[in-house]
Amino acid sequence: MEAFTPRKIVQELDTYIIGQHKAKRMVAIALRNRWRRRQVPEELRDEIAPKNIIMIGPTGVGKTEIARRLAKLAQSPFLKVEASKFTEVGYVGRDVESMIRDLLEIGITMVREEEYEKLRPKAAELAEERLLDILLPKRSHPKVRRLQAPSPQYEASGDIEIAQRTREKFKKMLRNGRLDDREVEIETQVSAFPVVEVFSPQGMEEMDINLKDMFSNIFPGKTKRRRVKVPDAMRMLVEEELGKLVDQDKVVQLAKERVEQTGIIFVDELDKIAGSYATHGPDVSREGVQRDLLPIIEGSTVSTKHGVIRTDHILFIAAGAFHVSKPSDLIPELQGRFPLRAELSALTREDFVRILTEPRNALVRQYEELLKTEGVTIEFGDDAIQEIAALAEEVNERAENIGARRLHTIMEKLLEEISFEAPDMQGVTVHVTREMVRQRLEDIVKSDDLSRYIL
Repeated sequence: MEAFTPRKIVQELDTYIIGQHKAKRMVAIALRNRWRRRQVPEELRDEIAPKNIIMIGPTGVGKTEIARRLAKLAQSPFLKVEASKFTEVGYVGRDVESMIRDLLEIGITMVREEEYEKLRPKAAELAEERLLDILLPKRSHPKVRRLQAPSPQYEASGDIEIAQRTREKFKKMLRNGRLDDREVEIETQVSAFPVVEVFSPQGMEEMDINLKDMFSNIFPGKTKRRRVKVPDAMRMLVEEELGKLVDQDKVVQLAKERVEQTGIIFVDELDKIAGSYATHGPDVSREGVQRDLLPIIEGSTVSTKHGVIRTDHILFIAAGAFHVSKPSDLIPELQGRFPLRAELSALTREDFVRILTEPRNALVRQYEELLKTEGVTIEFGDDAIQEIAALAEEVNERAENIGARRLHTIMEKLLEEISFEAPDMQGVTVHVTREMVRQRLEDIVKSDDLSRYIL
């Protein structure tokens, strides 16, 4: 993270997300402050708390994407949760502490994959030797020894030298792929735990996992012999060797540290547990969810099956449209836990044009590459892109404003016929023009009823 200054973080976010410069600057500073905190003297380090952020804006303007790309950039454990899925302690459903347990599992998976990548070359060497042992079994059977009856001198010199040459020859053939069609018999570890589904109520997933862990310890694994092709055998043996090489206790310890120091939790739909949402209808526990969130966001300890996790330095980024309610409708204590507010603006026609063409994963490029797999070349004219953006803006104004997600709907409807016929259009080049866009979509856009249901 030392190389990622706030300016560079914003530049990196710009390659995927159009506009919303204020929100990008705010999250870039928050991410940089995490690196700065690690550099300050140790006695002050624990006193510096992360400044949590609320992103306010309509759906489809980039709130989730900013948080997701930020976590990927920082290589931090990242979890997206929806506030409306949680319930107050005492109600049936998921409790807020489950988000910390889920984040830890994500951190463990992330660290384990990193350890696997470091040890994969060594595991491949060990797996290769095991596979060669299977392909070239040692002549140790008594019947073989009686039939051949080699002299001790030959056994000590010539036979060993021939075996080594043969082994080297097979190693070259294995690496060159000349043995890929051969089948071998290998032993694999299988669980002896009986296949029993534990149907636990919603919110009791932790108990489900603990029960399965307990039963897996009671029923130890056993081996099973299988005949597979050499490439499949190599892959299975590499995974088995990786499992032996990786220190699982070390993985858990590193993951706990990474989650506590660099974890990011994105709490979406925060507005659904505030204001009128919290006081009407069956969701009587919504204000209780806010109270349960308080200690976790402020900093507390959460028990998991891997030990205790402190939440003091986990960064929380909340988001909500706040159409019906306002951030001030949240309970005052929770408002204080989110000192930074970033307002994201609604997208304009110019933004839609840029979203279609500029990002690294631009929507136009996605469809070009998808249809290229069928041998169809599709070319979008500038006038067509302008027309698509104009239609997206018009439908968003007349119907519900769903931001950039409207582009997905319009593009899919526009290219529906081409996508259906593509397997029979190999070698064809399709030019998407403004007239084609109007012809395919004009009738739907004009009719309020049709646009509401189709676009």
